[in-house]
Amino acid sequence: MASVTIDGETGTTVMHLEAEYAPPRSWRTWLIGRPLPTADAPNQTIGKLIGLAVFASDNLSSTAYATQEILIILAAVGTSAFGYVFPISLAIAALLVIVTFSYEQTIHAYPGGGGAYIVARDNLGELPALMAGGALLTDYVLTVAVSIASGVAQLTSALPVLFPYRVWIAVGLVMFVMLMNLRGVKESGRVFAIPTYFFVVMMLATVSTGLIQYVLGSLGTVIDPPPMEQIHVAQGLSLFLILRAFASGSAAMTGVEAISNGITAFREPRSRNAGITLIWMAAILGTFFLGISFLAGPIGAIPSEAETVISQLARTIFKGRGLLYLGAISATTLILIMAANTSFADFPRLSALIAADGFLPRQFTYRGSRLVYSRGILALALLAAGLIVVFQASVTALIPLYAIGVFLSFTLSQSGMARRWWKIGHMAPGQEVQEHGSTLRWERRWRVKMIINGIGAACTAVVMCIFAITKFRDGAWVVVLLIPALVFIFFRIHSHYKDLAAHLSLENHGGPANVAPRHRVIIPIGGVHQGTLVALRYARALSDDVTAIHVSTDPAEAEKIQDKWDMWGDGVRLVILDSPYRLLAEPLLSYIEKIAAQRQPNELITVVVPQFVPKRWWHNLLHTQAAMMLRLALLTRPGVTVTDVPYHLNGQPGRNGDNRQEKP
Repeated sequence: MASVTIDGETGTTVMHLEAEYAPPRSWRTWLIGRPLPTADAPNQTIGKLIGLAVFASDNLSSTAYATQEILIILAAVGTSAFGYVFPISLAIAALLVIVTFSYEQTIHAYPGGGGAYIVARDNLGELPALMAGGALLTDYVLTVAVSIASGVAQLTSALPVLFPYRVWIAVGLVMFVMLMNLRGVKESGRVFAIPTYFFVVMMLATVSTGLIQYVLGSLGTVIDPPPMEQIHVAQGLSLFLILRAFASGSAAMTGVEAISNGITAFREPRSRNAGITLIWMAAILGTFFLGISFLAGPIGAIPSEAETVISQLARTIFKGRGLLYLGAISATTLILIMAANTSFADFPRLSALIAADGFLPRQFTYRGSRLVYSRGILALALLAAGLIVVFQASVTALIPLYAIGVFLSFTLSQSGMARRWWKIGHMAPGQEVQEHGSTLRWERRWRVKMIINGIGAACTAVVMCIFAITKFRDGAWVVVLLIPALVFIFFRIHSHYKDLAAHLSLENHGGPANVAPRHRVIIPIGGVHQGTLVALRYARALSDDVTAIHVSTDPAEAEKIQDKWDMWGDGVRLVILDSPYRLLAEPLLSYIEKIAAQRQPNELITVVVPQFVPKRWWHNLLHTQAAMMLRLALLTRPGVTVTDVPYHLNGQPGRNGDNRQEKP
């Protein structure tokens, strides 16, 4: 189909054609699936059940390690302090309720998604928005590293023989999750829904069975418990230690914001479906987290890298390492691996939003063949795999870096929402104001909503400060320094794009000059052959002012080239630059710079670079690639245009190019 429109004032003809090219089948088709057309995007959205698997796996998976991290901190006092695990968990659950209701309001206020970044940008300004964006991007990378490392820890608890290979197993799993996400949100969601709901069923069976045994008095204790980790210096129980344990356990709340960032992935009505999914997620998380924390005390669970608390709980409740135990461990391992999927769903979307505003490279806004932000997925996988290798897949070593970023984003998001309700409260009834990410309309209950978000902001800010102070020496200082560094990088990227836009702008451009330009063409030659003659013909089609240049490092070779040029150069002048230090590019660049410095305002300088293209790609390894290096060097010279003239070596010798035979 084609359509033609003609501008009535300028007479410009515009034709709209539909490209007939369709991507062919290749190894990528087999690996990630057939390419999807842009029109198929609405069909790639997901419902609540798949949405819970895609966006809640990170949040639900934290139940596998949150209780253990509380115990690790309390272990500095001894097992006598383990009784504080459940009260600390209750405090975290209360905070979860507050944050969940706060984010439920965010989902309905910002149906276009974006979460903390968009909310902070519209209500608090550019700097807070970038802080939220940097914090979330950092947290998503850490989520992949922590969840995969924790999943491998569950696996090695059941199969200790795999412990020496935990790092490479973890890296391989990151690559697997990356590959599945490159296949698209809908397809990866269907695949990952099975292990997510398998975990929900197995964990429900484990916790409910354990609670029934506790009530009936048949709940036993851990047999042959592992050696207790003692990563902190022995000390007495103090408020500071309780706060440290609270901060470690707050890792259970990571992922609460994921649904608000990915609202656009849901089917219509998006906000309603996303809000319901958020409530489901928080209810399941709170139930499992409190159940595990409560049961950890009666069974005498011990925090250890050798065997996780979940493993000790499952083999105690199910009386050994039987089928149900293996089911619980398998489900936990799978959900921890699937937890990385939440980051793979949100990191690319958030990086695309930040890139669209000009604070990350524009490439992050491009959708791949399966309608996902492929570059964001690849970047996340590489960063997470690097962290796993550096920290040797240790959950305890990674946890201090974790959660501080997400609580910063919680605080900024809820503060932004509180300000949004304040702005709405100062509007007239019936008035509407369109902002970048949402539409403001006066609401009667704005004060209640502002209070809810204000309480959420205050609570998460307190937790963030506790986390930063108590975990600073353990590694949180890395994130405290990293987020400002990321914000600085964002602003530098934005400055580059603004500067580029100013240089390319047509705002004050006077239009094309009426004076015909003078065109000077320069051809660097290393020898006289058929490729040289093809480039010469092209150059003479551009201008009559053509100069060939040869950099001479061997007088005898220069004399041969001069003789050949006399025969084949068609009268075009040849400049031979003697290079006593045997340099090739530098003398040529110096000569071109002198010519460019003398050019007139209406003069164009074009350097035509001959380059032969061999039949096989690996043949390039046998040649110096002087043409490519010269082209790259010339691209940085202002006032000079560089044109490649390729000569393909795919015909018979003597028949590809000029048909004249060289005279003896």
